[in-house]
Amino acid sequence: MAAKLDLDRLHSAPWLRTTAIKRVFAALAATGGVSRAVGGAVRNTLLGQPIDDVDIATTATPDAILSAARASGLHAIPTGLQHGTVTLVADGVRFEVTTLRRDVETDGRHAVVAFTGDWALDAGRRDFTINALYCDADGTLFDPLGCSADLLPPHVRFIGDARARIREDYLRILRFFRFSARYGCGEIDRVGVDACAAERAGLARVSAERVRVEILKLLTTARAADVCRTMQAYGFLMPIVGMPPQPSQLARLVEIEAATGLVPDPIRRLAALALYPHADANALAQRLRLSGDERDRLKTIAAQWAHVRYAAAAIDDRRCIYRHGAAGFRDTLLVVWAAGGADVGDRYWSQRLSLADTWTAPKLPVTGQDVMALGIAGGPEVGRHLARIEAWWLAADFTPDRAACLAELQRPPGG
Repeated sequence: MAAKLDLDRLHSAPWLRTTAIKRVFAALAATGGVSRAVGGAVRNTLLGQPIDDVDIATTATPDAILSAARASGLHAIPTGLQHGTVTLVADGVRFEVTTLRRDVETDGRHAVVAFTGDWALDAGRRDFTINALYCDADGTLFDPLGCSADLLPPHVRFIGDARARIREDYLRILRFFRFSARYGCGEIDRVGVDACAAERAGLARVSAERVRVEILKLLTTARAADVCRTMQAYGFLMPIVGMPPQPSQLARLVEIEAATGLVPDPIRRLAALALYPHADANALAQRLRLSGDERDRLKTIAAQWAHVRYAAAAIDDRRCIYRHGAAGFRDTLLVVWAAGGADVGDRYWSQRLSLADTWTAPKLPVTGQDVMALGIAGGPEVGRHLARIEAWWLAADFTPDRAACLAELQRPPGG
């Protein structure tokens, strides 16, 4: 017997029962138009997955939406009137409401649109079949292009001519790979991959900030490694990360995270995919427009890679935690573990990893004030004395207390 969608998931969806969305649908009904939830909320509900937000498509014009919002007491933000989008805020919840539209002209990133009342035309301009699904306020599915079959099982493919959809917006190349990693089941759609490969030159028109968002989202998915292998085979990864990618290393990290109960982390996974000992983490961070904190995480992993790999004793790991924090040690150890040949359940690596949660780095028992109390003027000389005491304290595995540190501080260097 062929599988069937569980349409009751839509009819009983909690998000359709909230006061906020009921207020929005009621306001839109006053325009005389037809309004339906569209895209991610509908798709994820049918798949039994969490939803992030709710977008609404409507036959009402932007002006009518704004007027209805004022009349019903909803806050309205003219987010993108030229594209027919108004953001309505009800009970503190934001809903993007967009008039049905068709593309008049596209340049690979932006489109000139015309409003329409035709739901099939609106669905036909969307990227993937699983995003061209709508539902009414009561949870009734509306599928103007017959796309819902692609949810059984989930299969990510472009609507209509794949290359035409990509030329409308080249960001769709990366969205195709991300959606395939997040929602796809089984082999990735070859028509879609071939179309992406044929249009790869268009990626040069996509901003680094947009690339960053898509890649980091892709890396958090369960199928990230499989899709990255496909991207590597078709030559997409090297231009993005700027260094030879390691999908097999990423695959091992995904397994280790699952075995150790760790939440997928995009920056750690990026390091497993694209870094190696002493790699130029700054260059990778710049290519993807990473934040300062994200860049520093990559730099710690690259710089500490060899130290963590060849740590001779627990004292070495404790020193790493002291200097780079538990998170920095954890990131580095997981990536180095993935890069090596140890089993996912290896006891040695598992015990080392547990140190990040079981050991808290102490603070050096003396400060610059203690140094200056000895009559040493402030400035670089204070730093040199503190560095000497810290090195001595670390060599003793953090055991000397304040009294011992003060005594050592008073001892002449080399004495």
